[in-house]
Parts: sequence; C-alpha cells; structure tokens
Amino acid sequence: MADRRSRRRLHPAAWWLWALGLGTAATRTSNPLLLGLLLAVSAYVVAVCRPDTPWARSYAAFLKLALAVLVVRIVFVVVLGSPIPGTHVLVTLPEVPLPHWAQGIRLGGAVTAEGLLFAFYDALRLATLLVCVGAANALASPSRLLKTLPGALYETGVAVVVAMTFAPNLVADVHRLRAARRLRGRPDRGLRGLLQVGLPVLEGALERSVALAAAMDARGYGRTADVAAPVRRTTAALTLGGLLGVCAGTYGLLTAAGGTYGLPVLLAGVVAALAGLRLGGRRSPRTRYRPDRWTPRACLVAASGVAVAALLVVAASADPAVLHPGVVPLTAPALPIWPAAAVLIGLLPAFVSEEPS
Repeated sequence: MADRRSRRRLHPAAWWLWALGLGTAATRTSNPLLLGLLLAVSAYVVAVCRPDTPWARSYAAFLKLALAVLVVRIVFVVVLGSPIPGTHVLVTLPEVPLPHWAQGIRLGGAVTAEGLLFAFYDALRLATLLVCVGAANALASPSRLLKTLPGALYETGVAVVVAMTFAPNLVADVHRLRAARRLRGRPDRGLRGLLQVGLPVLEGALERSVALAAAMDARGYGRTADVAAPVRRTTAALTLGGLLGVCAGTYGLLTAAGGTYGLPVLLAGVVAALAGLRLGGRRSPRTRYRPDRWTPRACLVAASGVAVAALLVVAASADPAVLHPGVVPLTAPALPIWPAAAVLIGLLPAFVSEEPS
C-alpha cells in the first residue's frame, strides 16, 4: 500500500491547478466521449491518490451533485421543450396552453431525440466541471491550501478555516445528542426533537467560539503592522486596477470582438492584483509553521493539468466540429485521437504524486 503521508505533503495548490486544468478542458468541448474520458481520468487519480481524511470523502457528494445536474437538465427539456429543432419524436406530452404574454415558453409537447441529446451534452459538460472541482476538494487539504494565501488575505483564510473546522463539529454534536435522546427513549425527530437538540448544539458552538476567540487574542491575531500611506494607496490602486483588468480581460476572452485584447489585459490584471496582494501582506507580518514547498512532483502535477487545458483549447480552435458534435442530424460523436491523448496526460499525478522510496 502506498504511503499516504507522502501524498498529503504534496502542495495543495498543485492539486487545484491540476483539477482546474481538467475543468477548463471540459468547458472547451461538448463531445461526450472526451467528457467521459475526463471523468474517468479524475476518478482514477482520486481513487489512487486520495488520502484517508474527512474531506477526501467529499468526492462522492460531488458525483451525486453532477448526477442531479444531468437529471434536472433533462427534466427541464422534457417539460419545457428545447429550442433545438428535431424530427425524431420520442414522446408527445399533453401541452398546456399559456397566455399570450408567456410566448416563447412551452409546457409539454413533443420531446425529440435531438433536444434530449443536446441537453445531455450541455449538462454533461457542467457535471464534468463539478466533478473536477470535487476531485480537488478530495485531494487537497482545505486548511493547508488556505495557509498558502498571501498575507493580505490572512484574516479571510482564518475565518474560512474556522468555519470549515466547526461545521463537522456541529454535525457530530447533532448525531451525538440524537443518539443520546434515543437511548433515553425520548423523541429525536419533529419540531420538539429539533428544538431540544438544537439548543445544546447552539450552546456548545457558542462555548467553542468564545474559547477560540480567547485563544486567538492571546496569540496576537488581528494585530497589524504600521505601513506608510503611499504604500497603502499603491496597494489599493494595484489591487483594484488588477481586479478590473481581470474582469475586462475575461469579458474580452468570452466575446468574439475582444479576442485581440482579452488575453493581454487579463494577464496584466493578474500581475497587478498579485502585486497588490504582495504589498498588502506587509500589514500582516507572520510566519508559517512547516510551509508547503513546491517540489518537482508538485510542479509535474500542476503542469499536467495546465497541459490538458492548453491542448484542449488549441484543439477547440483547430477543429471545433470534432470537439462540439452536432445533433441535427443525429450522428454518433467521434473520438478525436490527439485530444483524447492530451486528456490522458491528466493521469500523470497517479504515477508521480507518491514519494519514491
């Protein structure tokens, strides 16, 4: 059995970069074969590299959420119809007449194979993106990931860590109190049971909050260093300008007319925002206990996800018809060879995430 400790020490940001790379690749295609291959790659890596920790069990929840997205999307198409014209009618539901002000909306009517297939392709893309995010949650420790935040976001990171730490405690308290009430022969369901369980849970949460606040105050949490006024103004200008640049660059990438300026503006905005966060970190002087290092293995894991995203973006620009198969007329999607090989690069973490003995 592989050593779990070596995998846990992999930098958490590497897992997120890998998962976001797979998610970006999923947004560039609606080919169900490629999307299924992305799902298989993420599932295999999670099965091999997932640590034995509480957050690692979140992958199953994301799989259920992805399945729910598929079901809801198909139900909407069946009930509300699809804008995709089709000739292969599967079933005809009774159509509900609507008033004139609801033109463009249909309840019931003919359900075509083309409309269902288009809805399935579209929902599968979103489901794959959710599963990729779930893979990152299962592989990367949330607390260790938040430890890597810059100093300017230190307070936000601590708040998120506290919330993520207290949430499982609340669930455990509810289960413990309900079990105790059942052993005493008292009801643990309904409004009465909820009130009698909720009050002790709330009391315990308040006690933990007060104890945590006292411990944080004793350790100097919230104290900031003196920073010159020009540095504060520069930090605010860089951060605000960087965020505006990221928004403008993203908008440019999503529109056809902004393809020439979108990427440079996005990169400039990212650089300015990072510089602002770097300067803002001077107000929170602190040290990190056992900071995570970017090892060669972590770089390989992150690079594999970035490579999958970059190659799928190139493939979508070179041959969009293969990565976005049509449904009118009905045709079976084909599996493109080199985009599929690019997706398989995402399997690299399963072989390099373990520390060699």
